[in-house]
Amino acid sequence: MLETVLGSDDFNALMKKNCYAILELLLKRGVNFSILTNIADVTFEPILPNHISQNFKPITMFFLAGYTFESTQISDRYISFEAGFGSDNFGSLVSVPIQSILQIIVEEIPIFINLSNPPKIPVKQPKEQGIRKSMDALMSNPQNQKLIKK
Repeated sequence: MLETVLGSDDFNALMKKNCYAILELLLKRGVNFSILTNIADVTFEPILPNHISQNFKPITMFFLAGYTFESTQISDRYISFEAGFGSDNFGSLVSVPIQSILQIIVEEIPIFINLSNPPKIPVKQPKEQGIRKSMDALMSNPQNQKLIKK
C-alpha cells in the first residue's frame, strides 16, 4: 500500500515541487545548506579526475556555502553550482536533478526528506561529448600523455 503512494507520479511531483520551493527559499534568504544525493545521478563538468571521484560514497553530501552557494543556480529540473574538489581544488560545475535530492539539511538538521521513489533519470550525452570526456579523463593522468603521438 505504501509503495503505491511513494512510487506514484502524483507523490513524486509533489516531493519535487516541495524540494524546489525549499531550495528557492533558502537561496533567496541567503541560508547555507547541504544536500544529500545519490552520486550516480550527479553530473560534473568537467568530469572529475578518477583520484577524486573514486572517493565519493554512493550517497554523498554537498555543502553549499561561500562561492559554491553564490554560484548556485536552480531550475525546475536541476540545481547546479561550482565547487572545488580534492587537495588541488579541482573546479567543476555540479548538476543535481531536483528529484534526486534525498535530504536538505540546515545547521545539521534535515528540513526536507524526499520519500518518493521516482523512476531513474536517463542521462543522455552526445557521442562526441562522451568521447571528449573519455579523452579528458585519460589525459588527466600525466603518465598517459606520453602515449599520444603529437
